[in-house]
Amino acid sequence: MKIAVLAGDGIGPEVVSQAVRILSLLRPDFVFEHALVGGAAYDDCGLPLPSATLDLCKAADAVLLGAVGGPKYDKIQPPELRPEVGALLPLRSELNLYANVRPAKMLDALKESCPIKLGDRKMDLVVMRELTGGIYFARPRERRDHGNTAVDTCIYQRHEVVRIAHRGFEIAMQRRKDLVSVDKANVLETSRLWREVVTEIAPQYPEVKVSHMLVDNCAMQLVRDPSQFDVILTENMFGDILSDEASMITGSLGLLPSASLSDPKDGKVFGLYEPVHGSAPDIAGQGKANPIATILSAAMLLKYSFDDTINSARIEKAVDKALDAGYRTADIFADGTTLLSTEEMGNAIVNAL
Repeated sequence: MKIAVLAGDGIGPEVVSQAVRILSLLRPDFVFEHALVGGAAYDDCGLPLPSATLDLCKAADAVLLGAVGGPKYDKIQPPELRPEVGALLPLRSELNLYANVRPAKMLDALKESCPIKLGDRKMDLVVMRELTGGIYFARPRERRDHGNTAVDTCIYQRHEVVRIAHRGFEIAMQRRKDLVSVDKANVLETSRLWREVVTEIAPQYPEVKVSHMLVDNCAMQLVRDPSQFDVILTENMFGDILSDEASMITGSLGLLPSASLSDPKDGKVFGLYEPVHGSAPDIAGQGKANPIATILSAAMLLKYSFDDTINSARIEKAVDKALDAGYRTADIFADGTTLLSTEEMGNAIVNAL
């Protein structure tokens, strides 16, 4: 079983190393092959996604990614050579990773870290984000007119909405069977197509309760009462924004994993697994980064690409146990808890396993 490991930039190598360590412990049959991506690849060969890295990903059974980019690369011209544009977007399109699963769950041990006082309410939701369409991928995607006018194009085709809607309903069937489809149908034609398609598909999943919500209302409702949501199904840019909002409600971006999935093939699902957070170059190399999001991404890798729900659940329970014991990294540290470095948090989770 080959895992392509793309540590990337900033804190990426630090957090990825802890996830690889735990996967190696649980699955000695895994073979890990490393490659450069993002700014690290650009510094090495002038390209954020070298062909050798893409070929490795295509030959692997799954991909584990850290983070890419940073201020150092923000002014590279043309923009297609910047890590976020030249690495992440091509990886998603070339590997057909159209379904982005982003769970956001309030852990009991971190309830006090939540900026919203939930009381007895529980936050446990999944944002199902369409990942290869919309405003980030349409061609012509962007245009500048002598610096005075800027244009971005948003395009969705029916089949793109159909396939992500089915994945959203499938996830809802595995959870509490409640799906909220989020759009901006009162303004955008792409959103009107989105709502139309979701409404057409809903009868195929009669057990799932379906509702529609405008994106601005959804952003407000997430702050007002995140416990009302089970599965949020939405398009690319809305999902990008809403999932970051949901992640901060849990207390830190350093806690949230994600899975970007392709179509099932021969009973297997190819996916790329990464933390929701960025490269955080301001703390890179200091041992301050929280590895939990990447470790939980490794748990998702086991669950979705290898159907190893036993070891996936073991990782999740080990994370809970470490947090219940009061261990914290700097982003979630509070009085009465024990401050750990990135590696020490990895140690705590390994010990819990």
